[in-house]
Amino acid sequence: MSLTRGQRFVVYGLAGWCSEIVATGLRSRGRDGNWRLTGHTYLWMLPTYGIAAYLFEPAHTAARDAGWPWWQRGAAWTAGIYVIEAASGEALRALTGEVPWDYRRPRGRKPAGTTWRGLVRPAYAPVWFLVGLGMEQLHDLLDRVEVRRD
Repeated sequence: MSLTRGQRFVVYGLAGWCSEIVATGLRSRGRDGNWRLTGHTYLWMLPTYGIAAYLFEPAHTAARDAGWPWWQRGAAWTAGIYVIEAASGEALRALTGEVPWDYRRPRGRKPAGTTWRGLVRPAYAPVWFLVGLGMEQLHDLLDRVEVRRD
């Protein structure tokens, strides 16, 4: 038997958390000017990343079945990630009054770049392109996982 949708939600959420901690840790040298490589994330991000199990897996299956080339799929994942980033950011802003990743805030010694409402940063398009293609690989791996139900 394969993983349930809930289990996939948790896997995607944890994969996103771990990726975010590694990425922010690696960027911290330039941000903080020290070698502690401090990474961080937010509890709100687990459900945000977990949504991928519900939205990206069916889209990936459809795109693969339709024979889309990798560059078209990467562009679609980039757009999809921007939609999820904007929608979840607006929801969190309405719920808590702020967005954990507000891109309008300067990071360390660098000024804030161009953003849409602080929720979406166009400069991240290449990152989201690669993340989307990476999510395809994770989806394919999860499809091969067999869970014993004793």
